[in-house]
Amino acid sequence: MSEFALTFADIEAAHGRLSGIAHRTPVLTSRSADEASGARLLFKCENFQRVGAFKFRGAYNAISLLSPDRKSAGVVTYSSGNHAQAIALAARLLGSHAVIVMPHDAPAIKVEATRGYGAEVVLYDRYTEDREAISRRLAEERGLTLIPPYDHPDVMAGQGTTAKELLEDAGPLDLLLVPLGGGGLLSGCAVAARTLCPGCAVIGVEPEAGDDGLRSLRAGRIVHIDTPETIADGAQTRHLGEYTFPVIQGLIDDIVTVSDAELLETMAFFTGRMKIVVEPTGALAAAAALSGKVPVRGKRVGIVVSGGNVDWARITRSPGPPASCGSPADPAPAG
Repeated sequence: MSEFALTFADIEAAHGRLSGIAHRTPVLTSRSADEASGARLLFKCENFQRVGAFKFRGAYNAISLLSPDRKSAGVVTYSSGNHAQAIALAARLLGSHAVIVMPHDAPAIKVEATRGYGAEVVLYDRYTEDREAISRRLAEERGLTLIPPYDHPDVMAGQGTTAKELLEDAGPLDLLLVPLGGGGLLSGCAVAARTLCPGCAVIGVEPEAGDDGLRSLRAGRIVHIDTPETIADGAQTRHLGEYTFPVIQGLIDDIVTVSDAELLETMAFFTGRMKIVVEPTGALAAAAALSGKVPVRGKRVGIVVSGGNVDWARITRSPGPPASCGSPADPAPAG
């Protein structure tokens, strides 16, 4: 895998830097999920990570590798929310300053949290302005280091520690399902899985409206789309990255999509049955298993739950989940 932007050695090194800083999040199970799917589902719950999402792993790893001069000058990034919070907290912990370019319609809870971690927030219109261009301009004008949300080898290596921990804690898997936006999490997890469990199939899951990853995989090149309209705000990316796409193309088995309605139903399952809060993007992988979009029966399946920062105001404006999601809850899941 030396032809890719990262190796498993990079993921191991990132895991060392994160030791004692990032949470080693739990792997939870659910009897109801197993019965419904006919599989053994093992949920890697990054909704319990610092800032409520896996993004802290990559952000901390990337900033920690900057020189002292670059750290003191500050960093800039663009994000709809979770990477924003992650960079803001990581910068504060590492003695740096963060400037975050966020869409004006980003979940309020994420904007408030980002500012709460001490970052400066610059708002833009995601439908008419180019966040990457704005961030590059700020980096040049202020002497900041740009750390993009997914297309960066050090970010990808940090995200790959998610699958490393899952495989260490859960044991061998037949299948690994990973949410897909820009590809940082999926590419990092694919490298970890191919090294630690070569026989494990790896599948990315993205929202139906934001199927650029699926289109790219089928076309054999990076496909750009308009900003997708989906409740999965963490996956409203318009294209995969120059670093992430080759890894995805070379190492994963497939990409599938799920609907917003299926995401709402899966979020309701997490809340009602497992008693945990999962955001729409965080529910992507689980939705693929529970909706039958991916055949899982009889398999041991790792599912990355990528985050838990829910914008309830936005969710309540969306169509509600099916009434069946309101059935009585199971006992607390075993960890």
